[in-house]
Amino acid sequence: MWLDMLLQRLPDFAWPWLLLLLPLPLLMRFWPLRGDDAPALRVPYDPARLQLGAASGPGGAWLRGLLLWLAWACLVIAAARPLELGEPVEPPRQARQMMLAVDLSGSMSEADMQLGGQVVDRLTAAKAVLADFLDRREGDRIGLVVFGQRAYALTPLTADRASVREQLRDSVVGLAGRETALGDAIALSVKRLREQPEGQRVLIVLTDGVNTAGVLEPLKAAELAKSEGVRVYTVAFGGTGGMSLFGVQLAGGEDQVDEDTLTKVAEQTGGRFFRARDTDELAGIYAELDRLEPVKSMGPAVRPRIERYPVPLAFALGLGVFALAWRGLRA
Repeated sequence: MWLDMLLQRLPDFAWPWLLLLLPLPLLMRFWPLRGDDAPALRVPYDPARLQLGAASGPGGAWLRGLLLWLAWACLVIAAARPLELGEPVEPPRQARQMMLAVDLSGSMSEADMQLGGQVVDRLTAAKAVLADFLDRREGDRIGLVVFGQRAYALTPLTADRASVREQLRDSVVGLAGRETALGDAIALSVKRLREQPEGQRVLIVLTDGVNTAGVLEPLKAAELAKSEGVRVYTVAFGGTGGMSLFGVQLAGGEDQVDEDTLTKVAEQTGGRFFRARDTDELAGIYAELDRLEPVKSMGPAVRPRIERYPVPLAFALGLGVFALAWRGLRA
C-alpha cells in the first residue's frame, strides 16, 4: 500500500525521454581523448570531476563534482517538465441556448398579483419568478428580448446570468411601447438562436395580451421557429383583469389573452402552452419548464496539470552557483 501511495505522489513528466540525459556526465569520462591534430572542444568543467568518486583531485574536488552533478540532474529534470495533477474539477456542460422574451406592454402594469403578501403589478411578479428561474439555470447561455410595440434584444446569449438578471430588473412597462408585437419578438429571438447547436435552441415567451403590433404574425413567426429548430414555450400571464382598490382586489372580466394562438405557436414548434393567473401558478410553470428543459449533469471530471519545472530549475541554478563559489573559495 505504501508503494502505491509513493507512486501516486511521483510527478509525471511532459517529456520523460529527456531523463535519459542524466548519466551523460558519467559517460563523458569515457569519451575517447582527441588526437593532437583534432579540433579542440573546450568544456568549461572537467567531466571527471562530476563523478561521485572523484576524490583523487585536490581536497574538496569531490564535493564540487557532486554539486555539479546534482545541478545537472536538476537541470535535466526541469527540462523534462515535471507535472503535478491538481484537484479534480467538474466543469458544467452547457445545457441549453435559451432566449427569454418578456412582454413590457401597457397591460403588464396591471396590479392584480400577490407577492410576499402585497399587491404588485404583473411585471414585478414576473421579474421575481424569472430571477428565481435564472438562479437554477447554471450551465445555460441565456439571452433576453423585451417587446411592446417593437421587440428589442437587451442581452445576447451569455453564460453571465447576473447580467441578464440586471437587465430584466431595470426593464419597465412601456420601455418598448404600449402595444404587443408578439410575432416580432418570436422572430427576433429565433434570429438570435439560429446559429446555436441543434437541439439546444429554446425560447420562452411570457405575455399577457394579444398580438396588436409588429410586422409579423405570431403563426408566421412560429413557422420560422420550426424551420430553425427552435422550441417555443408560451406562457400567458394575467389575472381576471380586475382593479385593486386600497389593496382589495375587485372582480372584473377576463383578460384579452389569445390562448388559441399561443397554443398553436407552442405546439407547432414542439413546445407547450401554459396559463398562469397568479404568481404561484407562474412559479409552478417555470419549475415545470426546468423539468422539460433540464440542465444536464456536470461534465466529466478533469485534473488540471500544474507545471513544477521552476523548482528543479531553481535548485540547478543554486547548486551551480554554489559549486562555482566553492571553487573560488578553494582556489
